[in-house]
Amino acid sequence: MLHSKLLDFIREQFSDNLTFIPLHEPIFDGNEKKYLSDCIDSTFVSSVGKFVDEFESEISKFTGSPYAVACVNGTAALHASLTLFGVEENDEVITQPLTFIATANAIRYCGATPIFVDISNENLGLCPNKLKSYLASNTEWNGLNVINKKTGAKIKAVVPMHSFGLACEIEEIKTICSANNLTLIEDAAEALGSYYKEKHLGTFGDAGIISFNGNKTITTGGGGAILFKDKNLADRCRHLITQAKKPHRYEYEHDRLGYNYRMPNLNAALGLAQLENIESILKSKRMLANAYQAFLKDSNIKFIIEMENSNSNYWFSTILFENANDRTDFLELAYEKNVMCRPVWKTINKNEIYKNCEVFELKNSNDLINRLVNIPSGPKNNFYGKR
Repeated sequence: MLHSKLLDFIREQFSDNLTFIPLHEPIFDGNEKKYLSDCIDSTFVSSVGKFVDEFESEISKFTGSPYAVACVNGTAALHASLTLFGVEENDEVITQPLTFIATANAIRYCGATPIFVDISNENLGLCPNKLKSYLASNTEWNGLNVINKKTGAKIKAVVPMHSFGLACEIEEIKTICSANNLTLIEDAAEALGSYYKEKHLGTFGDAGIISFNGNKTITTGGGGAILFKDKNLADRCRHLITQAKKPHRYEYEHDRLGYNYRMPNLNAALGLAQLENIESILKSKRMLANAYQAFLKDSNIKFIIEMENSNSNYWFSTILFENANDRTDFLELAYEKNVMCRPVWKTINKNEIYKNCEVFELKNSNDLINRLVNIPSGPKNNFYGKR
């Protein structure tokens, strides 16, 4: 009975005229058409144009990051970041098993291998206690690098993810990385507009990446950005993602292996218009999350909330069932009622291509994947202040 009531409540939060309630869809109610038209009229629709520069500047201002570099997508942003910090073939990178597969794929693009360390039950991000335990029991310091005692490989970096826009325990993770001379790259793909202690996620590490895919809080269609504290790193990144072409009026000379990862001006134009409405979008999504939380307050379904001292964008509202059977029953009923809900990803190590990767104490991850569900989280009606 509760399952049916919850689905009816979800439907009430969105338009009565919608036959199908999507999980998340973008709102185009600002200057999107105007800026896209201006971009087309300028003829600069590829990776050169004013909108790319303006978008980077506005992302920098919004996040409080000194520098932002716009990329074609979040996966490219993560790959470029890892490459920039020297992750290469035969290295290893610690990340979490409960994440979108792009996190692990970007590590593989460098020729490196992911190590999967368990997540926290509370925030669904990399658990700092498990990370510390793994490093203490499975690695050694050779004077230059952290070495995996089992494989002999260098562990170069740690990539935690802020799952569904919820802050992980990033300060604790940063402290552990600093103590072990490990690069910290935040996968904040889902966390635009999320903060910990009033500091935007993605700005704690050596670099942080954000995604602007079509289902994100704001979208550029396809797109991402890398946040940096250091101007030299930002400049080197722009060089890397524009085929590493040396500046010259007409000669083509490239000083390293580069990538065609720069965000096109057309996508940036869309993103700039989206960013103008981000405060309203975030307010709307928080109101929706609060409504879900209130509805489920005295039930046996738990709404996953932000941890203390954090402020989540609630990109995807996420609920936790008591057991796997309840979760499956709910998903079956949701699809009968045309309300799009989805289970979270299975752990990355359960995919064939990652089945031989090292894992460390995945008790929390293995339990939660069978009980977590994302429910409709887009701004829609409440974007217009109807709450």
